[in-house]
Amino acid sequence: MFTAGMVLCVAALAGAPDSGRVSASRPMDEIIGVTHVAGAYNLGEAKRDFLNQGADEVLALGSKTIKVWFTNPRNSYPFNSEWPDSFESLVEMARHPHYKALFEKPFKTVVLLVYALGRPEHYWTNGVTPEQEADEERQFYELSRHLLTAYGDSGKTFVLQHWEGDWAIRGHYDAEKDPAPEAFEGMARWLNARQRGVERARAEMKTADARVFHAAEVNLVMRLLDGGRPGVVNKVLPQTRLDLVSYSAWDAMGAKDDLRRALDYIAEQTPDSAVFGAKNVYLGEFGWPENDDPEKHRTAVRNAVETGLDWGCPWLIYWELFCNEPRNRPVLGNDDCRGFWLIKPDGTRAWAWEYLRGVLEKGH
Repeated sequence: MFTAGMVLCVAALAGAPDSGRVSASRPMDEIIGVTHVAGAYNLGEAKRDFLNQGADEVLALGSKTIKVWFTNPRNSYPFNSEWPDSFESLVEMARHPHYKALFEKPFKTVVLLVYALGRPEHYWTNGVTPEQEADEERQFYELSRHLLTAYGDSGKTFVLQHWEGDWAIRGHYDAEKDPAPEAFEGMARWLNARQRGVERARAEMKTADARVFHAAEVNLVMRLLDGGRPGVVNKVLPQTRLDLVSYSAWDAMGAKDDLRRALDYIAEQTPDSAVFGAKNVYLGEFGWPENDDPEKHRTAVRNAVETGLDWGCPWLIYWELFCNEPRNRPVLGNDDCRGFWLIKPDGTRAWAWEYLRGVLEKGH
């Protein structure tokens, strides 16, 4: 049932970056991951900062892959945590004790949602100056070099990505309004600058046992397939050279055929990766709110895992550990949240925990 995902072949996890594709079998605990960000509640423990409390729960599930926000940590991880008002650099953020503790845990892959500091996250929608391109490349080079230096003998993989690009390129959440034409070029130049920074650090740190990769994230794909509309997949990705593409797959959660078509389409529009080949698309977000529709929740999660593994996605990352969408505040009980969770407000483990745990156990 899961054989395709269990024997996924990528040089990124088995050989030197940009050295061609090398065959390697990967265990399920490196493929199945969990996002931890902006949970509306915590487990009530005063001893652990929220970032690492969540990380420990992902490890307890049996997963060695975690996705976290490497931006605005004060809002993303507020409980039992001490964050400065700002950071001078991405490297300074990586050295903060909370992130440093996370990076030292026994994860094989850490996916970081990250933006350059010093300007708005989506400044590129109005175009990109040469100076902005150079600074974008510099900041991603410095972060990548730090990760390869500090964790160079760890065998870890770090993936640097942004959040849902089809919303970002619009500057709003109205899917019926197409992006401005200049935003497509601006996004492509922005992504390529980030990629150059990562590649430059890799070229200088060829002996490191750790890996750093860069990904774009897309989220409106079915409307391109079925409606012929312009989006990040067909207007931006063909202009880029990326290691990976993350698919936040909410628009294809209803059916396995839709999800497979979407993955195929993204791969067709994206130039092959030097290290991941044509299978350079992963599920960066999948799930469904359990309290909104328990049956759809279970169907969507099963569909995503089974289809993603069969297609050959490098990672499948569930949304998420603690629900980030409360119906009421403060969150006093399970009914106060929509149900994007593995752990409920009362501390009990949700159906998705048991399901993913079963998949992880079958993969060993």
